[in-house]
Amino acid sequence: MTTNPTISVIVPTFNRRERLHLTLQSLAEQVVDASFEVVVVSDGSSDGTDDVLRNGETPLRVEPRFQHNQGPAAARNLGIDTARGEFVVFIDDDIVADPNLLQHHLDAHRRLGDRAVVIGPMLNAPDFRYSAWVAWEQEMLAKQYRAMMAGQYSATSRQFYTGNASLRRRHLVEAGGFDTRFRRAEDVELAFRLEALGLTFEFVPDAVGFHYAERSYESWEAAARAYGGNDVRFREELGSGTGAWSVGEKYRRQHVAVRALVRAFLSAPPLRRWSMTVLRHQVTRSDELTRVRRAALSVIYATEYFSGAVDELGSTSQLWQIVRAT
Repeated sequence: MTTNPTISVIVPTFNRRERLHLTLQSLAEQVVDASFEVVVVSDGSSDGTDDVLRNGETPLRVEPRFQHNQGPAAARNLGIDTARGEFVVFIDDDIVADPNLLQHHLDAHRRLGDRAVVIGPMLNAPDFRYSAWVAWEQEMLAKQYRAMMAGQYSATSRQFYTGNASLRRRHLVEAGGFDTRFRRAEDVELAFRLEALGLTFEFVPDAVGFHYAERSYESWEAAARAYGGNDVRFREELGSGTGAWSVGEKYRRQHVAVRALVRAFLSAPPLRRWSMTVLRHQVTRSDELTRVRRAALSVIYATEYFSGAVDELGSTSQLWQIVRAT
């Protein structure tokens, strides 16, 4: 009789064959006092990933699953259906896990009890050069990590990023898994529902994953817009304590100059289009994240995020009502 593993590591992947190999190599090198399996779900890959998985050409044995391209939410749901472990650890296909990552996740669950969601950091890879916009994004993550480690606030559903996170499988099943309507922020949307079920979130800084993040500028910009629209949808579907906090409070937490520019750009679309062109030229000229590029990226991201919120709300006046009510 085969004993089920304690941990199921779920890795969704799409057209990252070489990067996936590094992720799996890091999982093959894990030092953990429990059994684990690795479930890799190919979300319609067309770069040879499926052949590698079918032929077993991986650094460790995996449970491969395949689907037509449906997005990361559907891929993770298939992974959950396949998983046999008590605990599920989500790892993205651009993460290289520290050798003790799984042990730290497991130790945290043993310490925190049944209803914990454990979040590990996705740190800069020391041997990797980031584009300016991804470096900016990594800085925003690092800022959150430092604040949590300093005790300025505790982890919440807002920090549930499935690049490096874990919880008991039965809680995922109880929550209904990921909502496949969302291709961005689907992890945070699930986290809101987990929170409603009484689960708590814990940041464990020792459960380190190194983030080899690559994305085009267009993808980065589109993601910002999608996050803004999705936060409005979360507010409408899950209650004002979720998306409303994000949309209204995010605006109020922006630097005063960023708030002023966002308001001006949303009020004058021609000005916005011209300004975004100028700012894009500035941030894509080089990968170096200078002070000027950092400021420009903050303005671009905020403008796209709140533009996405306006698109979903239907008007800028609706956005300002939320801001005033926050």
